[in-house]
Amino acid sequence: MTYQITTLPNGMRVASEFLLGIESVAVAVSVGTGARYESESENGISHLLEHMAFKGTTTRSSRDIAEIFDTIGGQLNAYTSMELTVYYAKVLRQDISIAVDVLADIMKNSTFAEHELVREKEVIIQEIAMHHDTPDDLIVDYFDMTAFANQPLGRSILSTAEKVAAYSSDDLRNYMADHYRPQRMVITASGNIKHQDFVALVEQFFRMEKVPDGKTFETANYVGGESKTTADFEQLHLLLGLPAVSVHSPDYYALQLYTTILGGGMSSRLFQEVREKRGLAYTVYAMASAYEDLGMMSVYAAAAPDKGKELATVLCEQISEMAKDISDTELNRAKNQQKAELLMARENPQTIATWIGRHILLFGEYRPASLIIEKIEAVRKEQLLKLAAKIADEKLTIAALGDVSHVPAYEKLRHSLTH
Repeated sequence: MTYQITTLPNGMRVASEFLLGIESVAVAVSVGTGARYESESENGISHLLEHMAFKGTTTRSSRDIAEIFDTIGGQLNAYTSMELTVYYAKVLRQDISIAVDVLADIMKNSTFAEHELVREKEVIIQEIAMHHDTPDDLIVDYFDMTAFANQPLGRSILSTAEKVAAYSSDDLRNYMADHYRPQRMVITASGNIKHQDFVALVEQFFRMEKVPDGKTFETANYVGGESKTTADFEQLHLLLGLPAVSVHSPDYYALQLYTTILGGGMSSRLFQEVREKRGLAYTVYAMASAYEDLGMMSVYAAAAPDKGKELATVLCEQISEMAKDISDTELNRAKNQQKAELLMARENPQTIATWIGRHILLFGEYRPASLIIEKIEAVRKEQLLKLAAKIADEKLTIAALGDVSHVPAYEKLRHSLTH
């Protein structure tokens, strides 16, 4: 068996998958906390903490950490999402102990030194500024603020420059103590590694006491509505969305196929209608965001401002058409796209290591490629049409950014979804 999992006495789970024929190993520490676990006064702290984790421990400076991985030709990075924070490394198999040692040191002994914090705040403030200069990123913030007003899911992962600037080292320590607990951490490896050897390394370096579980997140309340923001951009950016299903729903994989058919490739309905037939936009696509308690289906496009009315109307019409008919050809093509994407992604051990951690934290188990393919194949057209009809019948969220003068009124667009 190539996949194995062990639960340590402190509740930490250690999982690995052996991959034949490669020389590298990827290691990931997945923590069951993210931006939606933050209170309003903590907004942005998960992301700041993730940055600061690489800025020195009680035994290593930030330069030491960087030089260790450069010396062995390894990679070290991290990311923050709404529900997870993930730290990961990729090294040659003989350097696996170094990767586990450094990741454990970061989790247990980060100092959050004041001089490093001051410097890293400036880095993040520049990241926020860059985000605001990127309209296809910024519009997501406006969309989320509208769909989930005054809730953690409606706040930016990056937060604001003012909030980031105000956080102290103690704020980071307190947040880490509240959320980084062994039972909410999954340590995973993928590549040329034996499970028993990996468990021994985790037991050696990740010695953490078992403590009561930390804080949980606020249940989401979808609100919907519209946000129109005038800005000096060459294009009008549109993001339209509707509530969908959570990661735990029986329709989770149907949702992935739905977005593939609607706007997941060059043969998708949106690409063919919006770009190929009408020439309205260079970029147009659909995407699914699934959380533990709900999900979203959204479509994005950018076009000349005077095409705003036609573009918004066509996007809604295509969502509406999804509930009327889906051909066997479309469904089979979407299934093949999903399976190919899954299998090709599995050629990267780093992807697999992070997948394992995410699956265990969200589903309580790792879902191997064979199981996911079974679930994809099991989706039937009737299930997809039922999901499409339910999505089209929900309350719409619209975010428009740029010259919004040609964007139709909210009710007109809502009406075009149901007729």
